[in-house]
Amino acid sequence: MTNELDFKQYLLIIRKRLVLILAIVVLCSTLAGVYSLYFKNPIYEASTKIIVNQTSSQIATQQLDINQINTNIRMIDTYKEIIKTPAILDKVVAQYPELGYSAGALASHIQVSSVNNTQVMTLAVQDVDYNRAAQTVNAVSKVFRSEIQHIFKVENVSILNEADVNANPGPVSPNVKLNIAIAFVVSLMLSVGFVFLIEYLDDTIKTEKDVLEHLGLPTIAMISKMNPEEHKSNQTQETTRTYKAGELERVTVEK
Repeated sequence: MTNELDFKQYLLIIRKRLVLILAIVVLCSTLAGVYSLYFKNPIYEASTKIIVNQTSSQIATQQLDINQINTNIRMIDTYKEIIKTPAILDKVVAQYPELGYSAGALASHIQVSSVNNTQVMTLAVQDVDYNRAAQTVNAVSKVFRSEIQHIFKVENVSILNEADVNANPGPVSPNVKLNIAIAFVVSLMLSVGFVFLIEYLDDTIKTEKDVLEHLGLPTIAMISKMNPEEHKSNQTQETTRTYKAGELERVTVEK
């Protein structure tokens, strides 16, 4: 029963401060949308796909070794790490100086992923300029395909597709709807917590129930608060009151 009453009290607190909660939520959601649309620089992404396939000897003999395929799949994790090392990125920076990247900056822009149980991995680069991102991801893919042959002495890495530098895709970031949704949820939680904090710190007595709860005494009388308009209206009614014939207040006696 106590838990039920407490829950009702929480609802009453939220209802009493509902305007404040809505104001905070609307303000935060609006600010998140405005920031995402007008102040956050859009980010574009370009990607290539690289496959680790059969070796030239296997293709020549038409041998399909399941163990070799599994080895190629496991090697993708190794390749994903090698792509971000100076052994690859330093050569990209040296061979493509027009990109304007350092090896460290380039490593922070590269994302490498793979689909489970496949021999394909995706190399993606994000940048504020899509054309630059496409040129960069193509450059990294080509240098990696060339250098991996010297690092592991393999010839089974191929580029399935390159990024189209002439494409005109939409930005991948910022996600305006997602940012507004996150701002809505976070601001709602914070505003409700703020309201409960205000109510917890407010120790003033406002109602008869508060008197009984804090002092344990019944309320004998209450003085109601009258606004100036009601007070003025009562004064007007008092001065314009009409009197009936025969009332003593209107009778005068002549001597």
